[in-house]
Amino acid sequence: MSRADGAGLAVLVPGGTGQLGRDLAALADELGDRVEVVAPGSAELDVTEPGAVVEAVSDLAAGAAQSGRRAVVVNAAAYTAVDAAEENEGAAFAVNADGPRMLAAVCSSRGVPLVHVSTDYVFGGDGDRPYEPGDPLAPRSAYGRTKAAGEDAVLGSGARAWVVRTSWVYGASGANFVKTMTDLESRRETLSVVDDQVGSPTYSADLARGLLELAERITSGDAPQSTVLHCTNAGETTWFGLARAVFAALGADPERVRPCTTEDFPRPAPRPAYSVLSSASWREAGLTPLRSWQEALAAFFAEIRAQDPTARR
Repeated sequence: MSRADGAGLAVLVPGGTGQLGRDLAALADELGDRVEVVAPGSAELDVTEPGAVVEAVSDLAAGAAQSGRRAVVVNAAAYTAVDAAEENEGAAFAVNADGPRMLAAVCSSRGVPLVHVSTDYVFGGDGDRPYEPGDPLAPRSAYGRTKAAGEDAVLGSGARAWVVRTSWVYGASGANFVKTMTDLESRRETLSVVDDQVGSPTYSADLARGLLELAERITSGDAPQSTVLHCTNAGETTWFGLARAVFAALGADPERVRPCTTEDFPRPAPRPAYSVLSSASWREAGLTPLRSWQEALAAFFAEIRAQDPTARR
């Protein structure tokens, strides 16, 4: 993240106890005085409660004005239980659409810019090339529909707001595919993983760095003109390919992972078959492209082992 003129950032991160929120807070610690992050979890800041949202954004704006910092909200709060959302779409809508709508309204009234994190699941998944920000939305699941509604709410709010779509996020905290594969490697001799869904695995620590770079650009007067951007690690693979890469990183035989189809592994919520996001908008905005997903996965395991040489996750 480049250094901007003047004081540093003051960042509010709703959803701060999720894997992305934790990585944003950790990166702020690494950057020292340049970034001050407040990262409340849902118990501290429920984005579906108007009073809580007003208080949190107002406190951010007031504190930033007093310290001379540049205030920004990076919304990482989301209902991400994709299958559960099929039966609880109202609950998912409250967090993924109503919450961002309230955040955007309060940010607009307090003059605070908003960066809202969204997902590849807003697309239909029937394409054959990486999706661009302006491609038509066609979500196939309740999760995707509620995230698309959140995007519309933020972009139509009148706030200075940016939507950043990402995909297949994993990190050191919380539940995610990479950690699940790490666990299953030690428990199963062979494993069948879907090989007909294609996307871009994204390391949450890399995504966090990209989001803070964007936040700094926005608050220092050099904001990208495009209000919808895509940010993922570079390259693409299938869940099967990612699982084999995890096994290889663990020193296990990747051949123990066997391919299967989506039909072989039915789930309540339909998944997009192809949801690779084009990074062209990110590069054209002058933002630092994220490294390849293979490099990021290696860095993830290196970081985990540096923290605990005996750890497998």
